Amino acid sequence: MIARISLWIILLTVFSYWYLEKRYLKKRFKNNKLKRLLWWTPGIFMILYTIYLSFTKNFIPDDISVVNIYLFLLGLFVFPIAIYAICSAFGKAWCIFRHTRKNWGNLVGFFLALFSIYVLIYGSTIGIRQLKITKMELAFKDLPAAFDGYRIAVFSDLHAGSFNDSKKEILERDIDSINAQNADAILFLGDIQNIKPSELYPIQDILMKLKAKDGIFSVLGNHDYSDYTNEDPAIEAANEREVVSRQIQFGWNVLRNEHVSIRRGNQSIVIAGEESACLKKSPDKRDINKTLDGISDNAFVILMQHAPLVWKEGILPVSNVQLTLSGHTHGGQVDILGFRPTKLSYEEDYGLFQEDDRMIYVTSGIGALIPFRFGVSPEIVVITLRKK
Repeated sequence: MIARISLWIILLTVFSYWYLEKRYLKKRFKNNKLKRLLWWTPGIFMILYTIYLSFTKNFIPDDISVVNIYLFLLGLFVFPIAIYAICSAFGKAWCIFRHTRKNWGNLVGFFLALFSIYVLIYGSTIGIRQLKITKMELAFKDLPAAFDGYRIAVFSDLHAGSFNDSKKEILERDIDSINAQNADAILFLGDIQNIKPSELYPIQDILMKLKAKDGIFSVLGNHDYSDYTNEDPAIEAANEREVVSRQIQFGWNVLRNEHVSIRRGNQSIVIAGEESACLKKSPDKRDINKTLDGISDNAFVILMQHAPLVWKEGILPVSNVQLTLSGHTHGGQVDILGFRPTKLSYEEDYGLFQEDDRMIYVTSGIGALIPFRFGVSPEIVVITLRKK
């Protein structure tokens, strides 16, 4: 993960510490190498830490706390200094261009740096412990009358390896909250792990507590394949089989380009699950035709697809699916004044979207590879289906 941007992080660190030394500390450091060394110590440490993580075999180390600590220190000792240095540098350039002396970039940079530290501390402590239960009623004209009032609890992006140690109690609360909704069916939208099924071992007793009248249904997310490990192909294939078998042991129904029918008397709805999009090295296994094979054109279908980006191109034009449920984006994990980074890549990045009478809901999920939330709380979605 860090290897992709390690060079940029190192350059940013060097520039930031060099700029502040040159602009503000040069006189203080004159003929005092010890003070200069103390100033550079955090930066040098972060550069060495970055290089170390760049040589990690897999996408992340097996002990994710190594990455979490790194990112926290990065947000404490690099980003605030970089924000101030960049604002100050632009302010200085503006002063030269306008022939003025007052560098407003210093003031802007100072407050932005303080705000970045606040975001870091809040998002790493309080933000990840929030829980939002989103309740909504969605009406469809072709919903069978027997399913008017049918309740579905939806959650996604568990990322088991991130619920370690003290965070385990957060997952227990989330699972209890899902059960408390008394839903007819529970749907999990993928990314149960970070990179390996061994992450599930410490929390499997918690996940086995999930109960619903019509069952628990799940699909795989991009992290549930072998895209984030560099193991022997046989080991990667075994890991993929295990992440499925573990969910079956929990009592979940894993749908891999498959569907099931839920009946009420002589009426039914279909819950379908398609293999995930957004795979990096694994072959594209999604197949909407296979997923919906044998379903009549007038059936009411709820489709689980981990990644929302295929909704407009890979679902709407080739099927009659009325409701699609997705995760994957985590809602961007950060929302500042309405800006979420995922908006740059996903048209449907978080929330409810509609095309004619067909809808997709993209949930922010309950976890993340990196446990951090600011302005986008972990989420459980409870959908009540209504007949128009």
